[in-house]
Amino acid sequence: MHSRCSTFVVALALAATPAAAQVVDFGKYPNFKGQWVRTGNPNNWSPLAGPPPLTPEYEKIWDGIKTDLKEGGPGNWPSTFCIPAGMPAMMSFYDPAEIIVLPDITYILISHNDDSYRRIYTDGRDWPKDAVPTFAGFSIGKWVDTDGDGRYDVLEVETRFLKLPRSYDISGIPFHEDGQAVINERIFLDKADPNTLYDEITVRDHALTRPYVKTQKVTRNPNPRPLWFSEACSETNTHLMIDNQHYMLSADGRLMPAKKDQPPPDLSYFKRAPK
Repeated sequence: MHSRCSTFVVALALAATPAAAQVVDFGKYPNFKGQWVRTGNPNNWSPLAGPPPLTPEYEKIWDGIKTDLKEGGPGNWPSTFCIPAGMPAMMSFYDPAEIIVLPDITYILISHNDDSYRRIYTDGRDWPKDAVPTFAGFSIGKWVDTDGDGRYDVLEVETRFLKLPRSYDISGIPFHEDGQAVINERIFLDKADPNTLYDEITVRDHALTRPYVKTQKVTRNPNPRPLWFSEACSETNTHLMIDNQHYMLSADGRLMPAKKDQPPPDLSYFKRAPK
């Protein structure tokens, strides 16, 4: 019995030796550790990037979205109804984020409108043929040494297979209904200030006449042990979508209109209360 156990332990040790011998030089990657917090307005596609270069068809759609917002509607911001913000809105860092760099994958973890995360694959894989679209999409990255010093300083990322409904931010800029958007990013630290990180985001979409670009700036929380929180959108959300109409819950938990003179939803499945 003792001999069998010893053999099993040795076998385990031998099996583990190749993995143990694989030493990762994390010094060649930029230091993305810590808690990253946005600076400025996260809804800054239009002000900083200029008006979206929409096609005439989608310019009319956006006009309708803006009109709905003025009338008290949700416009085109799916997160109103607890749908994840998705790409590229999630990279506006509405809430603090954590970036975890591993040799084959980089994780971006954000707690906003429920916990959100991204996997950026850097293991040299090709695009899958049967990927299921998600709000965060499927991301493939490549580390780049731009100054030739032997250390990576930029993470280049391309994201495809994006699920609708999504928007850029609460302004409601629409994506094309074909769901073929491609998003490219360059994520890097400020060379003069390693506690500042930039994400240069470029969107290519058939609703646009040309690529639409913005740069998101975030800073590192100086606290080496920051506090994190987790958000559950449905706990406090009072917005409802019924039959493509926006309604709300009142303070006493009853259904109420979101706009003036809004009719109630179809109540054909409910029995009328006796008078």
